[in-house]
Amino acid sequence: MSSTVKNASSESLMSRLPGSQPPKTSAAPVAAASSRRLVSLDAYRGFIMLLLAANGFGIARLASLPESAPIWNILDRGIWTNIGWYFHHPEWISQFHRYGVSPWDLIQPAFMFMVGVAMPFSFARRESSGQSDFSRHMHALIRAVVLILLGVFLQSASRDATNWTFVNVLSQIGLGYFFVYLMLPLRWGWQVVAIGLILIGYGLFFKVYDLPANYDFKAVAATPETVFQGAWKPWSKNANIAHQVDLRLLNALPRDEEFLRNQGGYVTLNFIPSMATMLLGVLCGRLLIGPTSPWRKFGILLLMAAVTYGLGIAAGETICPIVKRIWTPSWTLFSGGYVIAMLALFYLLFDLLPLRKLAFPLVVIGVNSLLMYMMGQLIRGWTAGRVEAHFGGLIERVLPGAFDSQMWGALVAPISAMIVFWLIAYWLYRQRIFLRV
Repeated sequence: MSSTVKNASSESLMSRLPGSQPPKTSAAPVAAASSRRLVSLDAYRGFIMLLLAANGFGIARLASLPESAPIWNILDRGIWTNIGWYFHHPEWISQFHRYGVSPWDLIQPAFMFMVGVAMPFSFARRESSGQSDFSRHMHALIRAVVLILLGVFLQSASRDATNWTFVNVLSQIGLGYFFVYLMLPLRWGWQVVAIGLILIGYGLFFKVYDLPANYDFKAVAATPETVFQGAWKPWSKNANIAHQVDLRLLNALPRDEEFLRNQGGYVTLNFIPSMATMLLGVLCGRLLIGPTSPWRKFGILLLMAAVTYGLGIAAGETICPIVKRIWTPSWTLFSGGYVIAMLALFYLLFDLLPLRKLAFPLVVIGVNSLLMYMMGQLIRGWTAGRVEAHFGGLIERVLPGAFDSQMWGALVAPISAMIVFWLIAYWLYRQRIFLRV
């Protein structure tokens, strides 16, 4: 993953990927097209990072305030409770009313999907700069290792010892990144086959696990809502084969205490089906860098979104439940439909319609997405505290109760931190400084 990805020559990439033919156009139009950066990609990344770094603007925290909180004398608690649901991860099943999804559940798949979208552009840029195959392979491998370790570092930030766990989004990207990179030169048809094999194989891997009859669900933080019966039983919370793998893997690593469960039910092996999510991004990246006309690209993106979403719904009805926390195959397709549709929307707004300038605030974040994510994970609370210390009096005059945790504080703290982060990103943008891995 990189915080910036140049739109390298589409002719170079298409000639490099087996089964692809370079566009039959003159060199001048190709150069002109390749020099025009796709604003939609940076804006999409920026939108994801905006939500993550600002922790959903504190809306979920506001919605969780007790009924006695004085803020409800001003705001309608019922309305904000309903809004707050969209900024929560559901306890287990990720769909509601059969066809809907919590937008907060889409943040991680969108993040991983955009890594895949960026890979064809990165491949083309590095190939056109004359890098050898060995150099590109080593770069991809080192990037994968760094991302894994960054994820472990973030999971260990509040501990006295290294917390060897790999469910953070950066670790998940890193675990699958090099394998997806190796599949990048395949024809698009073989990449589709790879997606199918990953999802079918992973589904069968879960399906063959037989849960012991005397399994203690309470010991692993499972509830009746997270434990399935019948054919879906292998996908129960902390009562599945991937959880058993974590018990062996994580306890084989240095730990200050024995690993017994992940409270949320997340598992290391989520990186396997999430490689399919990244491959969906690769397919979309190949489409966007290719010679197809822009409006046709938009139409193909919509078709891909509809087909993927439909397959996800069908799989969720017949094969396995749609659960984001263990990245079931049905979730991969279900969420894939949403994130591809989001890309199509951003491509329409910022690359097809004359609205590029409106994307600028998001682009500033998107080109330094890794930095924004790290700041949001590590110093959001500290930054909000510095804003209160230095500007709290002024802000309180304009908005009484701005930093009161039972009033506006739930919103003001993350928003004020996000404003500081954006200003830092804007300064870096002006200096052309971008954090890369």
